Amino acid sequence: MSEKTSLYLLTGFLGAGKTTFLTNVLKGLEGEKVGVIMNEFGKIGIDGTIIHKEGMELIELNRGSIFCSCLRTSFIQSLVEMADRELKYLFVESSGLADPSNIGSILKAVRGHKGDVYDYQGAICLIDAVHFLYQIEDLETVERQLKHCHLAVISKTDLVDEETLAKIMEKIRQINSIVQVKTAVNGKIDYEFLKEDLMKYKWAESEDTTNTPENKPKTISMEFTGDITKNELTKFIDEVSEDAFRIKGFFKLEDGWNQVDVVNKRIDYKLSDTPETFSELVFISKIGPNIIKKIFNAWNEIIGQEMKLKN
Repeated sequence: MSEKTSLYLLTGFLGAGKTTFLTNVLKGLEGEKVGVIMNEFGKIGIDGTIIHKEGMELIELNRGSIFCSCLRTSFIQSLVEMADRELKYLFVESSGLADPSNIGSILKAVRGHKGDVYDYQGAICLIDAVHFLYQIEDLETVERQLKHCHLAVISKTDLVDEETLAKIMEKIRQINSIVQVKTAVNGKIDYEFLKEDLMKYKWAESEDTTNTPENKPKTISMEFTGDITKNELTKFIDEVSEDAFRIKGFFKLEDGWNQVDVVNKRIDYKLSDTPETFSELVFISKIGPNIIKKIFNAWNEIIGQEMKLKN
């Protein structure tokens, strides 16, 4: 019998730094046979283009949460498919809006299909130091992700003071009193966790997820083939960001192709060597379909060039 694949689940709310964290982990696993299942709420997968590495197996599952009934079967099938690829590690990066509370029942279903092929090493939850204290008050998903994790990684700690960090730690302990906590800047931590038994920090039993087809947020993608400046794009994003959980994508600007990442009012631009054929942004709406009108009005007022919106 072949050796079981070590399976890790990455959780954390939108913009917490899961893809950056995963990219750094993959760099440290050069020469190992590694797979990734990437889950995004939008129709278009943005993060999958970022994490490619030589020899890596990748499956992308978009348009919903892998823990919701809308994608649960596809997730189970993907885990079964990955089991045939003789991987040493498989990382599942869930959507930022995903509630992983039912991971136990999903792994049970995989065992029913394929046998005991995975060694589940636990869930690693990325916590956004800048926004966590606001998110935890309003979003049950954030609490569920922390409740069902086995390692908590506080990201962006260079952007907050010690008092804020202490408040974050206090809130973490209220929700999950035993989880191991690490801090990270730019998604980098001590990756010795790959040798640790994270499951000893198990705090909560599997339960029904809160992700359902009925509460799935509206996602919109925008395509653009013209030329605009970073200043113009920033003005446009400033007009619509308060109505979006997240905005991300790739855009051609005066300094070249940029990876664009927006959480709340914070906009990050990063030069990218990823070849693209047109500029594209994905919006995850806080206000349902009403964001479509907001995007159109802001774009026409500030940019005034033709673009396309797609569901």
